[in-house]
Amino acid sequence: MSSTYGAYPAARPRRLRTTAAMRRMVAEHRVHPSDLILPVFVREGAAEPVPVSSMPGVVQHSRESLKKAAAEAVALGLGGIMIFGVPEDAKKDAVGTAGTDPEGILQVALRDVRSEVGDDLVVMSDLCLDEYTDHGHCGVLDGEGRVDNDATLERYAEMARVQAGAGAHVVGPSGMMDGQIAHIRSALDGAGFTDVAVFAYTAKYSSAFFGPFREAIGSSLTGDRKTYQQDPANGREALRELALDLAEGADMVMVKPGMPYLDVLKEVSERADVPVGAYQISGEYAMIEAAAEKGLIDRDAAIIETLTGFKRAGARMILTYWASEAASRLLR
Repeated sequence: MSSTYGAYPAARPRRLRTTAAMRRMVAEHRVHPSDLILPVFVREGAAEPVPVSSMPGVVQHSRESLKKAAAEAVALGLGGIMIFGVPEDAKKDAVGTAGTDPEGILQVALRDVRSEVGDDLVVMSDLCLDEYTDHGHCGVLDGEGRVDNDATLERYAEMARVQAGAGAHVVGPSGMMDGQIAHIRSALDGAGFTDVAVFAYTAKYSSAFFGPFREAIGSSLTGDRKTYQQDPANGREALRELALDLAEGADMVMVKPGMPYLDVLKEVSERADVPVGAYQISGEYAMIEAAAEKGLIDRDAAIIETLTGFKRAGARMILTYWASEAASRLLR
């Protein structure tokens, strides 16, 4: 082989991998605690945290334990917290009334967390009806049992106003209704909440990896969400959704799930002129925890590797149930 520079033996990329210190120095991507957003569940009426059996280490918080989790997130330097409400089953109905009740569990939790952390943490709220409907869909249904897109937008507008009024810095519309970003932005601005940001779930796929999440929110879903969430076979469609969300005023955009859609995340990150996030969802979490419990993988290394993969693919923000744990390790 030639000995000229640029070919072996003169070119030896392994020189930059010789020690841990060397690898740290030349690393192209790093995960920082401020990149991480912690998704949390708060359960109405819970006196103490309730474990989620399919997600070891994750709980449905009580109001008090949620405040402690938020305070810990501040101490660890996390970027934000995304709150999901879990209402009592008796309060679910066809239109998700509890989701727009100022005294509903999510609105109460938002006020709790803002009183605890103020502006020291970005407080985000899930803006969707699925937790609050007795049929478990992300919108209201028409007479034939289909999700009514435009009627759902009116409910989302009301949700946006009450969540902003309860103290959300950011609302996260996750229902994948057409026109939802423009409708929510208009509702927020019309109510005087011009500083509340919209984090669009731009490419949310109808994924097999959502299963454990449905336990975590006590979902009442029958059927599936294939008529409004994206088809896993489609990539270009995500770019169309991106163009629409940006035109409608999204402040940030997201790809969900994360690991199965790194190609989509890369494409979105290269085209978006706003911050891009990735959501490492419940099934991704459960899969790694289960493999680690069986001794098949190095759990701690796998967690950091997946988070680094999201950064490499272009994510500025990562929603992950390991946010607090990962941040504590990154700070060592």
